[in-house]
Amino acid sequence: MQSMYAFKGTESDDLQKEQRFLTHSLDNMYDLYLSVLALLSELHKKSKDYNEKIQNKIVKTEADKNLSLKFQENQLLHLISSNTLLQEAISNRKLNFWHLDFEYVDILFKEILKSDLYKFYTTEDETSFKKDKHFIIDVFTEIIAPNEKLFDFFEDKKLTWVDDLPVVNTAILRILRKLKLTSPEAALLPELYKDEEDLEFAKELLQKTFLNNSKFGEEISAKTTNWDSERLASLDGVILKMALCEFQKFPSIPHKVTINEYLEIAKEYSTPKSSLFINGILDKIVKEYQASNLHLKTGRGLM
Repeated sequence: MQSMYAFKGTESDDLQKEQRFLTHSLDNMYDLYLSVLALLSELHKKSKDYNEKIQNKIVKTEADKNLSLKFQENQLLHLISSNTLLQEAISNRKLNFWHLDFEYVDILFKEILKSDLYKFYTTEDETSFKKDKHFIIDVFTEIIAPNEKLFDFFEDKKLTWVDDLPVVNTAILRILRKLKLTSPEAALLPELYKDEEDLEFAKELLQKTFLNNSKFGEEISAKTTNWDSERLASLDGVILKMALCEFQKFPSIPHKVTINEYLEIAKEYSTPKSSLFINGILDKIVKEYQASNLHLKTGRGLM
């Protein structure tokens, strides 16, 4: 969608350049995943440094004397920090930049220390991997993921990371919930794609939308004579073209799946009224296709 929105020329423009951008941005998603796990490792290290400084104080307050080491000894954080495969991947991709951007680690660490989550966690007597895991998942969900300064940092680091962050955060939570003390190190290094077909679908969708841009534009214009032309030149037009591409060039994807997918994208990226506009146009097009037996879907239960 981003590539098609940026595309202002004709089908003769450099498709290879757009495909390279697409695959590069998809690869960057994995870098973001590793960067967030590197952040968890750095927070773990920060807890050790923090505790060491307090323990080395000559004059200690009552709170210092009752210092909790539970964050430092958190078994899930230890599992992440000591994972050699993960740390090698972070190092090889040069994603261990948190020691340079330490202010974000400090901000998050202070937020954690003053949270009710931390107070409850450190005053609990029982210690277990399950409780350690729940604490980190809650911290990630309530403190790390919603942090606006961290969001701005990722946006400045790599432009495409802003859109990738919700997907990556969701993936991290899913992986952490499944993690066990006995899990292999590779459990923290999932494949970026479920299979090769996922990557091929992304490339093919871009290619076929790109190469049929004018054709899809004409078909949409014929169905939207009463609509403002500016709307069709905006992101709404791009979304409609991509949906038409799936209707016509991907017979195994049901119409309803395509429509629902692009309505969600419209709600996230376009105007408040876009989803209603797009839903109306796509519904009309599907009914015309079905009435004329055009672009029929293949497979059981597809329509």
